[in-house]
Amino acid sequence: MSDDLANKIAAGEVVERCSSIVKELVENSIDARALNITINLIKGGLEKIQVIDDGDGMDANDAYLAFSRHATSKLIHDDDLFFISTMGFRGEALPSIASVSEVEMRTSDGVSSSYIHIKGGEVLERKEGDLRKGTNISVTNLFYNTPARLKYLKAEATELYNTISLVEKLALAHPNIKFTLTNNEKIVVKTSGSDNLLKTIHEIYGLNVSNKMLEFKASDNDFDIYGYICKPEILKSNRNDLCTFVNDRVVRNGDINRAINDSYYTYKPDGKYPIVVLKINADPTLVDVNIHPTKQDIKLSKINDLYELIYNTFKDVLYNNLLIPNAIKDKSVNIIKDSVIADIVSNMVKSEDKEKVQTELDFVIEEDTDKLELKASDEVLVNKEMKSLVLYLVGLALGTYIIAENDQGIYLIDQHAAQERINYERYMKALKARAWPVTRLLIPIKLELSTSEFTLLKDNMNVLLDRGFLLEEFGVNTFLVKEHPTWILEGHEEESIRKIVDLVLTCKEKFDPVKFNEKMAITLACKMSIKANYRISHAEQEELLKELVLCDNPYNCPHGRPTIIKFSIYDLERMFKRVMN
Repeated sequence: MSDDLANKIAAGEVVERCSSIVKELVENSIDARALNITINLIKGGLEKIQVIDDGDGMDANDAYLAFSRHATSKLIHDDDLFFISTMGFRGEALPSIASVSEVEMRTSDGVSSSYIHIKGGEVLERKEGDLRKGTNISVTNLFYNTPARLKYLKAEATELYNTISLVEKLALAHPNIKFTLTNNEKIVVKTSGSDNLLKTIHEIYGLNVSNKMLEFKASDNDFDIYGYICKPEILKSNRNDLCTFVNDRVVRNGDINRAINDSYYTYKPDGKYPIVVLKINADPTLVDVNIHPTKQDIKLSKINDLYELIYNTFKDVLYNNLLIPNAIKDKSVNIIKDSVIADIVSNMVKSEDKEKVQTELDFVIEEDTDKLELKASDEVLVNKEMKSLVLYLVGLALGTYIIAENDQGIYLIDQHAAQERINYERYMKALKARAWPVTRLLIPIKLELSTSEFTLLKDNMNVLLDRGFLLEEFGVNTFLVKEHPTWILEGHEEESIRKIVDLVLTCKEKFDPVKFNEKMAITLACKMSIKANYRISHAEQEELLKELVLCDNPYNCPHGRPTIIKFSIYDLERMFKRVMN
């Protein structure tokens, strides 16, 4: 097999799209200790990709060798593979890119310089270049000699979005580096290189998001974690903004994402995801990045310890920083990442494709709900704000929302969400106690099941026995429930028990008692709570408010929806034009 053919095969894994090229070139700049990196694109990278840095550069010999397969200066000895501290190390990127495109590189280490022009893996020109320290590399005619790959490149807007997303993550991973991304000579992303992570978050997401980020910092014997997570009112419809970095490398790892998602359990609805910037520092011997040529998929030793560290840290930060959201959103700041992107959607895409591209880009405009920012170090108790409120009950609106007031403004309480939170915490406390009294039924509840359900329930009977239920077999595919714990809501015994049995029947092979208890508590809390459009009495409204204040987390239901929203006096006066600023 010729080197040219081998490089084209390798390019199939290393170079998938325009953003893949940007990733490889920018990571080379980072390894070269660049502090200013500029990425210039023409038509989203489909016509041209140029990366300019002020890094160490290369001398003439290294510049030529860099396009040889598996040529790298980042690994010297075999043992270096276990202590990888650079972004690249495989020596595949440049020869792979050069084999399927046309590349021009100007580079200098400040002493010597080189200009190299390669097309399809063949060196067309090699000469001395200028002495500007750093590297300037441009890629054109992408996939000109591999038409099968060329036809699978996406629309310009989609290719640009993928690159924007990548550069944003690289900027978050390296806040000390100044990144500039342009498309068709218009600036799309620009960061200051201030080495301030929160400022970089602000430069990428805007004020309304950065003002809602909560700082965290924690460590154990093997891992240090640091970064910011968003308050639950700022959520996205996809996982794109779960930004995780291991030793400053942008990575994808299902276990890390699971730890993040689990920590937001009961703080957000299913299908919504937070904005997270998570930086993990670990000994390189615990990290295996040599899984795939892109080096984004990694394996971590002691992943269970890391899961616990992330989960517990995030859970504590969220618990200590929840506040009543303000109903009026601040519309003074529009945080669409750049108006250039909106122009791309409206001007560069055919009208019949606009909806499809918009779905691919999935831009979500998130707006702030108040300007109060709290750090985890503030040690604010979650219900301190709620307990300090003196609310005067006004009445019920639409049979759903309890209205209350005080000298700060008006409060709307969702009666279903509020009681759902109250019931959820009541069930969870009972389940954690594990020493609850039981009620013996005078008339047992009969459960008739299918053969498969009967067999499955019989195999998992210990799940119910451990939670205070006593079931006995009665005839064919039938159980009698003779005892149940006292925390089952009176008058809803059979309905509640059937819901619990349904959950047991969905148990997977690896049973997690903690998650099962939470799921059971959430299911019962939802089904046993007051529904919307049901008018409760004034006394019942007062009782609901009193019980909500006593909750550990009175601010949202276990599905993540808010229980209470505030209209401040200022917001009301602004709405009615009593104040104009």
